[in-house]
Amino acid sequence: MRTLPIPDTLLGGLSIEAFLEEYWQKKPLLIRGALSAYTSPINKEDLMQIACEDDAVARIILEKDGDYPWQLLYGPFEEDFHDMPVSHWTLLVQEVNRYVPEIAQLLDAFRFIPSWRVDDVMVSYAPEHGGVGAHVDNYDVFLLQAMGHRRWQIMNDPIKEEILVPDLDVSMLQNFRPEEDWVLAPGDMLYLPPRVAHKGVALNECMTYSVGFRAPSHSDILSNYLGYVAEQIDPLLRYSDPDLQMPAHPSEIDAQALARIRKVIQSALHEDRLIDEWFGQFVTEPKRDVYAFPLDEPVQADAIRQYLEGGGQLKRFSGATFAFITEESGDAQLFVSGMSLLFPAPIAASAPMLCEAPELSQKSMAVFLESETFLELVVDLVNEGFLEMAA
Repeated sequence: MRTLPIPDTLLGGLSIEAFLEEYWQKKPLLIRGALSAYTSPINKEDLMQIACEDDAVARIILEKDGDYPWQLLYGPFEEDFHDMPVSHWTLLVQEVNRYVPEIAQLLDAFRFIPSWRVDDVMVSYAPEHGGVGAHVDNYDVFLLQAMGHRRWQIMNDPIKEEILVPDLDVSMLQNFRPEEDWVLAPGDMLYLPPRVAHKGVALNECMTYSVGFRAPSHSDILSNYLGYVAEQIDPLLRYSDPDLQMPAHPSEIDAQALARIRKVIQSALHEDRLIDEWFGQFVTEPKRDVYAFPLDEPVQADAIRQYLEGGGQLKRFSGATFAFITEESGDAQLFVSGMSLLFPAPIAASAPMLCEAPELSQKSMAVFLESETFLELVVDLVNEGFLEMAA
């Protein structure tokens, strides 16, 4: 699969630098004809079929004709969708890029944002009048119109406080006052920073691709990191005070005791090595419980070498996030689905190649396959299911 180049039209004629400086996480941008030549590789029947897969993360929002207004149903679904209302409903399917390689390839056009920031490509289908109501997202999103026409209304400035319509299955804003109003045709795209209120309504049968980016909360970051640190600390280490002096008040927690505790906490929080290692694992952890499965019968290095020499290619597991960190020592750490592997300096340059190369073949990996260390690491990735031997 070839990397999809970034077309000049993707950002409306803006350079990547200008977009990042003026718009990214700052203000919305409407882009007419962003991907005017793009044709959706799936239709509504394909999307409905994906929504019925056992591991699908899918929802249906019925504005009307459900058991009550704005009813929310969770997939995976078993029905054939023939009994759905004529209008006023929406099907949303997360991580369609996992199921459709051509949609995964679409993410290549957004590589000016670090790939570890990518969440997924969610695809929504709606007949006429279908929508999910006015709402905010806590992350950046590019909304690409892939089929039909959708009317978008937005507020320009991010909102801090959400006042929601009570007693609904969906989080719908009560205080939505649109300031912009556009109709997007196929190939048009709308970029929205976090917490910009928006409302989309289908004017006819339409599909919209939502390219979303991960934005963990500070609470999630700190709680996850503290849990990681706690796992790394020697359980035999205990609070100690060999410099203890007789207290003026036995019940007082004195300045010396507080200083000892601060030192324990600060030494853990400020350990750069731990932070780096934790963060690489944290941002590549599987989303929505999508895990690779180890091979039932592990392969050996010779088998992989012969496979590649015979023209075979390896491919990255579609549900895995790959990322790497280059260390000051010249080594690199490769992170895959929350796991880390050390790539020593002589083969450190292979880490970005494994993360980004359009194809992993004998030709693209030739210079590294001379290293037994590299081949052993590839064997580990194959046996863990993170790299697959393409059929």
